[in-house]
Amino acid sequence: MTSLFLTCLLTIIPAVFMKSPIFGPQEVSTVEGNSVSIKCYYPATSVNRHARKYWCRQNNRGSCNTLISSGGFVSKDYTDRANLTNFPEDNLFVVDIKHLIQNDTGKYKCGLGINNRGLSFDVSLEVNKGPGLSNNTQVYREDWGSNVTIICPFKAENTQKKKSLCKKTGQDCVLVIDSTGYVSPNYKDRAHFKLQGTSQLKFSITINRLRPEDAGAYACKAGEEKERDVDLQVVKPEPGLIYGDLRGSVSFECALGPEKANVPKLLCRVSTGEACDLVINTQGERAPGFEGRILLTSTDKDGSFSVLITGLRKEDAGLYLCRADGQLVEGRPTQAWQLFVNEETSIPHSPSVVKGVPGGSVAVLCPYNPRESNHLKYWCRWEKTQKGRCPLLVESEGLVNPQYEGRLALYEEPGNGTYTIILNQLTAQDAGFYWCLTNGDSSWRSTVELKVVEGEPNLQVPRNVTAWLGETLNVPCHFPCKFYSHEKYWCKWSNRSCLTLPSQDEGPSQAFVNCNQNSQVISLTLNSVKKADEGWYWCGVKQGHLYGETAAVYVTVEEGTKGESPRNESHDASQASAVPNGEVVEPNVRESGNKVVQVPRLVVEEDSEDPAGASRVNTNPSSAEGQGGGSPVLVSTLVPLALVLGLGAVVVGVLRARHRKNVDRVSIRSYRTDITMSDFDNSRDFGANDNMGASPISRETSFRGKDDFMATTESTMESEEPKKAKRSSKEEADMAYTAFLLQSNNMAASIQDGPREA
Repeated sequence: MTSLFLTCLLTIIPAVFMKSPIFGPQEVSTVEGNSVSIKCYYPATSVNRHARKYWCRQNNRGSCNTLISSGGFVSKDYTDRANLTNFPEDNLFVVDIKHLIQNDTGKYKCGLGINNRGLSFDVSLEVNKGPGLSNNTQVYREDWGSNVTIICPFKAENTQKKKSLCKKTGQDCVLVIDSTGYVSPNYKDRAHFKLQGTSQLKFSITINRLRPEDAGAYACKAGEEKERDVDLQVVKPEPGLIYGDLRGSVSFECALGPEKANVPKLLCRVSTGEACDLVINTQGERAPGFEGRILLTSTDKDGSFSVLITGLRKEDAGLYLCRADGQLVEGRPTQAWQLFVNEETSIPHSPSVVKGVPGGSVAVLCPYNPRESNHLKYWCRWEKTQKGRCPLLVESEGLVNPQYEGRLALYEEPGNGTYTIILNQLTAQDAGFYWCLTNGDSSWRSTVELKVVEGEPNLQVPRNVTAWLGETLNVPCHFPCKFYSHEKYWCKWSNRSCLTLPSQDEGPSQAFVNCNQNSQVISLTLNSVKKADEGWYWCGVKQGHLYGETAAVYVTVEEGTKGESPRNESHDASQASAVPNGEVVEPNVRESGNKVVQVPRLVVEEDSEDPAGASRVNTNPSSAEGQGGGSPVLVSTLVPLALVLGLGAVVVGVLRARHRKNVDRVSIRSYRTDITMSDFDNSRDFGANDNMGASPISRETSFRGKDDFMATTESTMESEEPKKAKRSSKEEADMAYTAFLLQSNNMAASIQDGPREA
């Protein structure tokens, strides 16, 4: 078990140490006498900028002998022919070596650290033998993918004889092309023969689209004339180095020359062997893996084009080639780029995909270089066009695309390296790719994909609201229970920001019946509405600096009074707000003490009919039918009834007053109480009087079933009158009650006879 663990550990450790963020050229090739310039990139940290840089040569024992370092050391082999220069602003250092010899061929390292065991990158240097093979040998040195023209002289006596070019392979010389029209299959459509003219005594062989295997020794022949030796060197182009951070962005600059101005162009990535897979071309084709995060721009005047890739991934690292013709023809690279993706990046991780629902919103967190907090921030939408484009939607200085008015806002958070984009009122057309970018460090550009999925917004607000000049407007916003601990806010949108406004927490919301205790209604209140109050308003949630969902309401301000019908059929937010399934939230007003509380309740609008099937009574005051017919009968019935009720109230009031005066004398088992004489005697000993010391509130009674309160205070004059002998309260109450019943029966009989006579 222990041995298995050690085996796995030894398998993992080399992979960890080989994963170095130092990056340079893997292979460097040149010829004797030339110079090389080797660039080594390192991560952008303050420690790395000031750390020791070195260039060392590896030996067979596994160690690395320092040849030159940034501390000033230079070995005797490099004296007067090498130097090391650090460029901290570009996070790289350059090693320049001149007067190269074949003995310089070998394995090297460029790295950082106080010794040669720090961060490093392996570089292979190859120095080939230079020209000067013999006086009669012609040397041609061309880049891979370019063209070469070989000139072969001949004598006059061989003018009419066959002329040819062959390639030497060991002791044989294999024919490439001749004057009769023969072309070797390996050079078909690439080799061309041309006779310069009999007067010049020269012929030429042109080989296009050179390949590495084309390099070697050739021989020119004309009749029986002695062969002339030709040495063709095909140099594999050294790729340019691009150092990118994970989740960052890079740019490939391809310059193909003016002759390629009107030719289709492409960028491809070398996969296996010499195969090159398409990344993007000027015809609008692109690899699926780069969808939404790549742009191509071209300049037709000089044949150059640029490819920008953002949201870098680990698998994006590799060798890229710039090509013309729009065709993936093997052996035709024009320009090469080696991309290294640094996984030890300082760019924070942010979601690559955000999801929203129709009518809802999304909040996108965009990173930027914290050292560039004063730079402009942008948000653009990537469009899938022929070349790709990303038109700006919003910028930090206040520009908002008119098509996104009231829907889009950019919030800066100075100092923390991020800014927030909020897009609400989502539709299916909003789905796509969006880019975060600044006018500073382009490597911090990032991309995010927005998906609009099925669902309902969490925040519930009316879509449109009409306010009246000079009146008070109340706009409710319903929050579900999951936002109970979030900070809620209302703000007024403008093309520069969304200014936070005061709001009022109105307690639980019944729009979410499953969690009333944790859901809330937050209302926006505008007092004395002015015309300037018209516009878009947002309600939303946030936690600290992180913004959450938002919902937008448009407020229209009109002249007139609240009772008038608005010109547009818009909901008054102070009376109703939309909720799912066609329901409407109407505030129900109740009173608690002296405080009025609005309690929303869910109702569904339905047409109610008379249970008997009759039509409804017309209550419009301007209707003639509603005022005629039954009015006299109604009056003749209600007036006598009101008189009876009034008389009864007076009689009851008098009886109660008398009862209060006599209750301190005697009360023996009345129909309301069961109090004995001893109770009164005990009460009188302690000085107690009827209703004395009672709070006025306790003597308040409800009048006609409403909450209007009336105080039943007593007259001090009556309480000071001398006491007289009277009947018992029981006897007086029975007599008064009998008289009241008789009188009420008589009046009721007269009321019933009245309508018949009428």
